[in-house]
Amino acid sequence: MTDPLNMAARDQVAAILSSKLSVERVMEASLERITAVNGRINAIVSQRDADDLLAEARAVDQAGPMGALAGLPTAIKDLADAEGLPNSQGSPIFAGQISQVDDPHVARMRAAGAIFIGKTNVPEFGLGSHSYNPLFGVTGTPYAPHLSAGGSSGGAAAALASGMMAIADGSDMMGSLRNPAGWCNVYGLRPTHGVVPGAEGGDLYLHKLSTRGPMARDPGDLALLLSVMAATDAFENLDPHADGLRIGWLGDWGGALAMEPGILTLCVGALGDLERVGAAVSPIEPPVSRDVLWQAWTDLRSFTIAAESRDLYVDPVTRAQLKPEAVWEIKRGLAMTAMDVHEASLKRADWSRAASTLFESYDVLALPSAQVWPFPVEMHWPGEIAGQKMDTYHHWMEVVIPASLLGLPAICVPAGFGENDLPMGLQLIGRPGADRMLLELAEAYHQATEWPSARPILGD
Repeated sequence: MTDPLNMAARDQVAAILSSKLSVERVMEASLERITAVNGRINAIVSQRDADDLLAEARAVDQAGPMGALAGLPTAIKDLADAEGLPNSQGSPIFAGQISQVDDPHVARMRAAGAIFIGKTNVPEFGLGSHSYNPLFGVTGTPYAPHLSAGGSSGGAAAALASGMMAIADGSDMMGSLRNPAGWCNVYGLRPTHGVVPGAEGGDLYLHKLSTRGPMARDPGDLALLLSVMAATDAFENLDPHADGLRIGWLGDWGGALAMEPGILTLCVGALGDLERVGAAVSPIEPPVSRDVLWQAWTDLRSFTIAAESRDLYVDPVTRAQLKPEAVWEIKRGLAMTAMDVHEASLKRADWSRAASTLFESYDVLALPSAQVWPFPVEMHWPGEIAGQKMDTYHHWMEVVIPASLLGLPAICVPAGFGENDLPMGLQLIGRPGADRMLLELAEAYHQATEWPSARPILGD
């Protein structure tokens, strides 16, 4: 039997259900891999006791594996609630906090048979695309552990790339499923908003910027986990398909977005691979100003973060423990008037109308997944890109907001490696509801490239 860590999640499940592979063996392999490499990249945090995990795996074998995930080991992003596990959100404020319930997507994963080995590391409160926090430290990409794995799903992406597990959940507000996927040479899907449920409670209408989604080493496993998280069979049995699909390449948004050298070149090469499997790629000019998108995004984001975290800011004890970026966001949000939010919403509507027009001519819009290569883990965030100063902690992530503002489905596919031997990703963005089309396009691309098979060698 092939090493289970080299198998796709779908193949692991099939082997388990046919009694060719035991859940205990998969768990043993995962724990051995974590022991060998997690000390170098710091992807898994709050890990459960190994003996307890092996006992749970044996119990599944004895009872007979059930569900679409059939006992596969995985870890839950440390921004989501998983009953019985800590949920620190990377903050000293919540250190030691134990979740009493599962978030809806976690409950679905548990019901489908997943065994949770612990949590995956995140930035504090998920703010910023660099997974470091004062409780657990920083996560590095397995391709260069001294460089960032991205975020906020950085721990999940690094765990996948290093072979600790085959599937992982994540979430995406400002590229948190896409940026780390690109920097760790795996796949991440931001689904159409509403496909995967969020945490229960809270507002249902105004604060619609973030969503949960799957990460994996191939699109088929993305589809498997998305089917579980969304409680639907709509993503099963992918048919690899690119023929006739029209892709509009937005590049650096008409020169408005600073990019480090080599990123656009690498992504153009990935677009060439898409053409070779049947897609038609055309460079296009952006239909709205970058400034329109940025103003809308920063205002709506601060508005959302302030609404979610104002109690922590009002209390002087917890305020003193907030990271500066959180304080900045909350203060901005609390200072906004209703008309400020209205103006931001109008700008978002302008982009929505323009995007609808684009999708009349193109099936997919393409952008790089990041504007910079993975940077040193000790850096908080890039202060400049190619000589252009970045004035906020998240301005360097601007390339991801076109999809985020509208809740569009966006899949990050590995684009390969630059001359610096570092990985980068390409965003493929579809119209609302085009999740399956993106998965099938990504599967056709994956079969032609198989970039995740270029695994990092750690722990040897």
